[in-house]
Amino acid sequence: MIEYKGYIGIVNFDPEIDLFHGTVINTQDVITFYGASVTELRAEMQKSLEVYFEVCKEQGKVPDKPFPETLTIRTSPELYGRIALNAARHQLEIDVYLQEVLEKAVSVD
Repeated sequence: MIEYKGYIGIVNFDPEIDLFHGTVINTQDVITFYGASVTELRAEMQKSLEVYFEVCKEQGKVPDKPFPETLTIRTSPELYGRIALNAARHQLEIDVYLQEVLEKAVSVD
């Protein structure tokens, strides 16, 4: 992962063009970049984001901010109760318990 001004980019190799392809993942807008090395990827991510900021400015649009560190979800009282019970069984605060559950749910195998 690469970070610039709070934006996080993930990188994959694209064998068709023999370059690494990066995508900013913590924003609603699509921001991509390419590079052949880590140094080049960092520079290209910065350039892509600076161009994005400039285009937003020209269009009078506020750039999409990186996703916040908090997540609000709505659930049924029954599910909330089961979550609270499981957290208590693990001797964890609900937010810590949910963090662990979500980390397991989205981990890459």
